[in-house]
Amino acid sequence: MVDDDPALGEMCTELLKSKGYAADAVTNGADAIERISKDPEYAIVLTDFVMPEMDGIQLLSKIKQINSAIDVIVMTSYGTVSSAVEAMKHGASDYITKPFKRDELVLVIEKILQMQRLEGEVDRLRSELGEKYTFGNIIGESPKIKKIYDIISHVSGTEANILIQGETGTGKELVAKAIHYNSARNNHRFVKVDCSSLTETLLESELFGHEKGAFTGATKDRVGRFRKADHGTIFLDEIGNISLAVQAKLLRVLQDSEFEAVGSDESIKVDVRIIAATNADLEGCVEKGLFRSDLFYRLNVIRIFLPPLRERTEDIPLLAAHFLAIHNKKNRKTVEGFSRDTLNILTSYAWPGNIRELENVIERAVILCKKNRITPEDVPLYQEKMGTRPGLSGKPLQELLEQTERQIIINTLEANDADKEKTAKILKISRASLYNKLNKYKI
Repeated sequence: MVDDDPALGEMCTELLKSKGYAADAVTNGADAIERISKDPEYAIVLTDFVMPEMDGIQLLSKIKQINSAIDVIVMTSYGTVSSAVEAMKHGASDYITKPFKRDELVLVIEKILQMQRLEGEVDRLRSELGEKYTFGNIIGESPKIKKIYDIISHVSGTEANILIQGETGTGKELVAKAIHYNSARNNHRFVKVDCSSLTETLLESELFGHEKGAFTGATKDRVGRFRKADHGTIFLDEIGNISLAVQAKLLRVLQDSEFEAVGSDESIKVDVRIIAATNADLEGCVEKGLFRSDLFYRLNVIRIFLPPLRERTEDIPLLAAHFLAIHNKKNRKTVEGFSRDTLNILTSYAWPGNIRELENVIERAVILCKKNRITPEDVPLYQEKMGTRPGLSGKPLQELLEQTERQIIINTLEANDADKEKTAKILKISRASLYNKLNKYKI
């Protein structure tokens, strides 16, 4: 805190300390420079704009030369908003007008610290992606994903059939592969069948094979996917789309480990583990007579629910870093990361297409990025979903920040089943502060 009014400095530091932050106050720019030169731990400098000897703009410039990662908030008086705009042009992160309310100051501080954490995630986690936060290519550190890791660890070494449920794009195939490659079958094949893309006749032939002449177009014998997967794993994606006739044949494989190729009377024995996946409500399909109940119960020995991305927003920086590395390499680019505004947009968006949509957005951004970091202009979400571009909405900065904070709180609450204690912990704020924000934003 830098202000030539010692009483204001003392008030602000006491307030911030009561919120759990380490805070110091000095009365001039020279002392501020000395402090941050000796202690690299300072994350934010809150400075008055008008001060003797060294004003806020001069101090801002010197701070950025010493440590560009420090965020600077400029305090201005009413009627000097133009000064604040000038400070923002020189690299200030935000401004606050005097006199300000205590809650206003805390809000500005917490917002910047939240953005610092998001911005730092990409750089901090990039080197750790292969170790701490992955299981195969499943990436995340949220409670829901850690639960998935735990289930995979427990079921991989068994022979249990698995049913994976989740929206399109949530990573069902990645979970199936993680189970296979962590099992005793990992030296044999992992065979995928997309049940939604084939007609009944073609799907039956694809799964079980056929003999020459079995149907029009069957000009030669065909080995089915079950035989190819012998001693390995077969992954039946979107199993809710298969017909009742194919379901009956699949049930026999599950019960007796044998089947006949289309057009043949000879039984074929196989040793195959079945992992099925669907984005449909199979229990609802059973009730409607569209899916056999006996097949459902055979498949549903272990059920894994994959959460949509909107319920695990804390994993978005990890996933973004992962896809950034992939598409940098693929496209021979050297994009270093994401701007703070971009990360804010990514974590506030609902992601109806889930992880698949996120990867597509990151790939596009890497290709179009003209700077060392991806900016909102490289990400179409803001323009497409909000109908405007940041900075051109005509809304005051404070209002935009509050809208963003409200959405972050809502997303985090949803991701943690409305657990306020867990939400406060993830956001790194006190429970009292969270309750104040819930009341303020009428959440």
